[in-house]
Amino acid sequence: MTAETPQGVAKRSVMIAGHRTSVSLEAEFWAALQEIARRQGQSVQALIGAIDAARGGSNLSSAIRVFVLRSVQACSGPAPVTACDGEAVRQRDASEQGSGGEPAASPAGPRNHRP
Repeated sequence: MTAETPQGVAKRSVMIAGHRTSVSLEAEFWAALQEIARRQGQSVQALIGAIDAARGGSNLSSAIRVFVLRSVQACSGPAPVTACDGEAVRQRDASEQGSGGEPAASPAGPRNHRP
């Protein structure tokens, strides 16, 4: 189910840990989240579940935006955002854990790698 507000924020219903909840994000964040999930070989719902499990006490919509932002920031070079598969985010987060930094969600699951 998707409802869109005049500001371009879409509210979608997702199932997380057996409970249905609504998530409101701007259309651009939904599109980026869908691309990240596709690159990782998992559903958007599974990716949101992983973000939810790692978010601590923060708001879910905010945690998703931060995850998408970190994924975008992890992309290097002139390639567009959609060229990222999230691996750089997982590697950076693993190194931050050793340095006392705050890790982002590191969703498990199959990933599609390009040579």
